[in-house]
Amino acid sequence: MVAGVGMPVESDRADRPGGGPALRVRLLGPMTVIRDGAALALPASRKARALFAYLAVAPRAVARSQLCELLWETPSDPRGELRWCLSKVRSIVDGGERRRVITREDTVGLDLADCSVDATEIARAADEGIETLAPERQRALSALFGGDFLEGLEIGRSPAFDAWLTAQRRRFRGCHAALLEHLVRSVPDDEAFVHLEKWLQLSPFDQHVHGILLAALARRGRIREGEQHLATTVRLFEAEGLDPRPMRDAWRATRSQYARPPGAEAASVSVTTAPTGGRDDDAAAGPRRASLAVMPFVDSDGSTGARGGAADALAHDVITRLAKLRSLFVIAQGTVFALHERRVGPEEAGRMLDVDYVASGTVRRQGKRLTVSVELTETRTARIAWTEVFDHSSDDAFVVLDEIGNRIVASIASEIEAIERNRAILKPPNSLDAWEAHHRGLWHMYRFNRTDNELARHFFETAVQLDPTFARAYAGLSFTHFQNAFQGWAERAPEIDRAYGAAGQSLMADDRDPAAHWAMGRALWLRGRHDQSVVELEQAIDLSPNFALGHYTLAFVNSQAGDPRAAISSSDHSRHLSPFDPLLFGMLGSRAMALVRLGQFDEAAQWAVKAAARPNAHPHILAIAAFSLALAGSLDEARTHATAIRRTLPRYGVSDFLGAFQFDPHGAALFRAGARRVGMT
Repeated sequence: MVAGVGMPVESDRADRPGGGPALRVRLLGPMTVIRDGAALALPASRKARALFAYLAVAPRAVARSQLCELLWETPSDPRGELRWCLSKVRSIVDGGERRRVITREDTVGLDLADCSVDATEIARAADEGIETLAPERQRALSALFGGDFLEGLEIGRSPAFDAWLTAQRRRFRGCHAALLEHLVRSVPDDEAFVHLEKWLQLSPFDQHVHGILLAALARRGRIREGEQHLATTVRLFEAEGLDPRPMRDAWRATRSQYARPPGAEAASVSVTTAPTGGRDDDAAAGPRRASLAVMPFVDSDGSTGARGGAADALAHDVITRLAKLRSLFVIAQGTVFALHERRVGPEEAGRMLDVDYVASGTVRRQGKRLTVSVELTETRTARIAWTEVFDHSSDDAFVVLDEIGNRIVASIASEIEAIERNRAILKPPNSLDAWEAHHRGLWHMYRFNRTDNELARHFFETAVQLDPTFARAYAGLSFTHFQNAFQGWAERAPEIDRAYGAAGQSLMADDRDPAAHWAMGRALWLRGRHDQSVVELEQAIDLSPNFALGHYTLAFVNSQAGDPRAAISSSDHSRHLSPFDPLLFGMLGSRAMALVRLGQFDEAAQWAVKAAARPNAHPHILAIAAFSLALAGSLDEARTHATAIRRTLPRYGVSDFLGAFQFDPHGAALFRAGARRVGMT
């Protein structure tokens, strides 16, 4: 049970005397509530203070049953206890005419709109992007940390609250480390050392901060201090069973880089980290990929330290499936489970492993229901990139875990790809490495217009020039040639050959990558080799059952000349795996085409209209809608879609449509009939 942190708080109110907040609530450190400059006396009851803190950071009103479950494990009258604690909370926050404890129906919330809550300010800054803040704001936020979240407020025999408190403390320690890291990058030399010391206290096993400190000491000629720090750190790492060799190698390289004659002027502090080995050295041999650690999920039923239950099974499944996608560098199960056994939290583990993202979650059973909460965090900014709660009946636990695992894997992969695409588009084109050029290409590719497709081709070609072993970049390049042929943006035959050639290069680079087989499946379809296309697409799915694009393209191929019912099943599965996919219009359109071939015109029209409503739907998708609607008898709506097509392609007709697709004779006849009804012959 983890409440989010994000209730809107206005730190400054001009309508109050002095323009300050009505209350200042400090939760980072020992809890303190200040009114008019004076600290208020807090209730002696730990549970009353815990209740206040929980409500203060909750993003919305909380059900009374949830609060009872959080704080009272087996009381005789939990609701009575809750009412008593709420009366104590009112004594803290209510004043004059203002009533801040809001009870509606069966929920409880706190109205702190004109108050300042330090934890909320930090969480909001993390969500908006710590890296975007000015140094002055970063300093002010860092100063809010007076200690751990709710320092000293542990409660016995309340496992749900303890789990929530642990998660919040880890979250805010991660936020503090992210703030310090970004401060070190932007403040003057002497101040940078102050923040480095604090950062080291928070993250003593983060090789990244040690590398920055050693580089800074070397640049200023403080070699002896660097040697002493390295010796101390090596002993610390060895005591914990961690490998210190990457740091030794980094210090050796840094020391020689910044060595200078005695008396030379000290250089300013540089926050550029010397290579620390480990993951980055391994990645240097192949294409750089975004890195991810999936921490073991926590069984929030508090079922002891026994391993091997549903939570462990789910984490193992997610790690295995993500690794099969081959688009991410996924930390092995043994490493993350070993860190978990040592009680290393997700945020700290992410920094120790020097990964870009950390996924973590909880598993909870309540009767026949299984609830799984998952979140994906960016390690260096402490920003929660994605969070979701999956709630299913657990009549068949294995089926439920498999279903939830599917959704988690597809969602994590999709979210990371979207973040990497958006990050790459902001970088100067001439500064991109192969990974970034690939994602810049994806950003343009998903626009589905001729100009962006050409830009996508350019960036994919850049990626494979920078790294000729990058299978996914070849697959993307193949897709741009596929689009040229399918959309009629270039002469069809040469583009088909180029799509096939790039797909072949993708397979040669990595024949275990499902995207390589996906690219070859599409290229074979372009060549009219339906059966071989299906074999390649099924191979993509065998390699990675969570590869949504593989399921979608099977639907696309079968919707035209194969088994239409299998196409509908594949379409539904692809949408289930990736409900916000950039190719969602194709998933919906494939289902519509399959339904047309089955003679279910009304249902086909409904799905086709959904496909056409997607913001990146191209003219062929609008044509599916126009023809399906015409077959269903909705001629006015069909003509509306036909008009939309002709705004961009005035001469578009059914021959363009059938020339792009590869329908069997029955399907082609049906779509010709629809075209005649709407006047697009």
